[in-house]
Amino acid sequence: MTNTYIESFPAEAKVVRAAFYSSFLALAIGGLFGIVQTLHRTGYYRFMDSADYYTVLTAHGVLLAITFTIFFLVGVFTWAVTTSLDRPVEDIRFTWVWYGLMVVGTVLTAIPIFAGFTDSEMSASVLFTFYAPLQGHPLFYFGLVLFVVGTWLAGADWFRSWWAWKQEHPDERIPLPTFMVLTTTLMWYIATLGVAAAILLFLLPWSLGLVESVNPLLTRTLFWFFGHPVVYFWLMPAYMMWYIMLPKISGGKLFSDPLARVVFVLFLILSVPTGIHHQYLDPGIAEGFKFIAMTNTMFLLLPSLLTAFTVVASMEHGARQRGGTGYLGWLKALPWRDPVFAGMALAGLMFAAAGFSGMINAGMNINYLVHNTFWVVGHFHLTVGTAVALTFMAVTYWFLPQVTGKELWSRSVALGQVVLWFVGMTFMSNAMHRGGLLGIPRRTAEPQYEGFEFEAAVGSVGELDAQIALGGALLTLSLVLFFANVIGTALNSRSDDLPANEYADTLSGPSDAPLVLDNLKLWTAIAIVLVIFAYSFPLLSIIERGGLFGPELTELPVSIGPGLEYLSTTTVSTVTTAGETAIAIIAGVGS
Repeated sequence: MTNTYIESFPAEAKVVRAAFYSSFLALAIGGLFGIVQTLHRTGYYRFMDSADYYTVLTAHGVLLAITFTIFFLVGVFTWAVTTSLDRPVEDIRFTWVWYGLMVVGTVLTAIPIFAGFTDSEMSASVLFTFYAPLQGHPLFYFGLVLFVVGTWLAGADWFRSWWAWKQEHPDERIPLPTFMVLTTTLMWYIATLGVAAAILLFLLPWSLGLVESVNPLLTRTLFWFFGHPVVYFWLMPAYMMWYIMLPKISGGKLFSDPLARVVFVLFLILSVPTGIHHQYLDPGIAEGFKFIAMTNTMFLLLPSLLTAFTVVASMEHGARQRGGTGYLGWLKALPWRDPVFAGMALAGLMFAAAGFSGMINAGMNINYLVHNTFWVVGHFHLTVGTAVALTFMAVTYWFLPQVTGKELWSRSVALGQVVLWFVGMTFMSNAMHRGGLLGIPRRTAEPQYEGFEFEAAVGSVGELDAQIALGGALLTLSLVLFFANVIGTALNSRSDDLPANEYADTLSGPSDAPLVLDNLKLWTAIAIVLVIFAYSFPLLSIIERGGLFGPELTELPVSIGPGLEYLSTTTVSTVTTAGETAIAIIAGVGS
């Protein structure tokens, strides 16, 4: 294989390129809202009413956590399947259909979110965690449905390619990139059943007025059925890049194909039955069920640790092929001036830090200290904000020439961009974690309370705000450099001197892996059994206590002032606007 991707698969390259550009557009808008939030919350610069903060927060979360990540994912997965199977998709028209559905779904979802900035009654300032009792416009939910259906069809497209390839190669092992795509897709199919049920059975009918109320705890649980495995849906394409691209760019080979397969099988069977660990403080779920979720979550450390071992071993092999010596001296031989390598390596380093903070989130007892605080925001800015986003931006510098046939505009700017992102996120996430330990809340435009001050053991809240603002500014500058490179590359002329479309070879190949690892039916069945075990009794208990559509959502008293005197009330069933979102969070519905 010596051609670039666009030369080998010109029709598919157009789809991949379109998916990437859609992802980048979401990144640009979501990133802009990120700096707006940062400046507003820290108090350095405010130009909007605090009620609009929740509309900004919703757009930031939805565009970055769903749109940016998943559009990039479908582009990478389409590349991976066609490249590793060495065949085009079965029907390019079908490929454009699922891409089009995702685009339409994104637009429909965005319309009511952005309407929150106007005086229109159409609004969906329900945050990324869009469960009840926050209610969005029906168009918001309908758009999400179309988007998810688009991803389901994308998965079917990848399976069609594999089935066709399998008919022609019945005795061959599934190529590793395709294996990673298929296992990730199966996990996604299982995970999205929860959010599909929440939207189609409860939230959409409720927003249309077809039912008068819903069971908030039930919709929360169904959301987190999806809400935690979606993290791995973001991460698994990043893992794929670490496994099949990082070793090659390091100058070596992947240490172990079998270990990589084991990791993705573990993610398939363990990712979904963990969502209840987001609900440790929900009183309607028994502690025993939460303990089961905690145990399942701790098992997820295993594939991450296996990944750390395999990827670092692969990098060491590459470094030693490049002349590196010594216990740690080989690190100097790695291609740190290559923005693709540097970005992915720094993203992996940040993910190690995210693993430590994630263990705090996963533990039932210590989670109580940081639940719903700025600590959680710091954690997911290390995961999706760095491990995923920085990896995606870094590999963009390899993918853009492949899908455009044009040379990267500036490698030096690209290197500066990935380093700047790493530094900016270091400042921001460090301050967020420390702020969480002080009890500073998340999901609010006004983190400081009148008559109360957060006391830091080291530094001050002002110093933490300065770090967050500085980090946000550096991240924004990094995004500007990234988009300058993307646009500059798009405007470049075609080049004949581009690297071939190849991925890493292996030291221990697929022939060393047990055949049972390729038994996708077995692993899917085990995953479903674990989900039933983890969720059947909690869901039945929730329904038994509150009914499918819950008790009628009546007035909920809101406490104001240190005397806990109930001075006013608000009706939760009408919490739909950005300003009222804050009330819902104070009342304890945000987690």
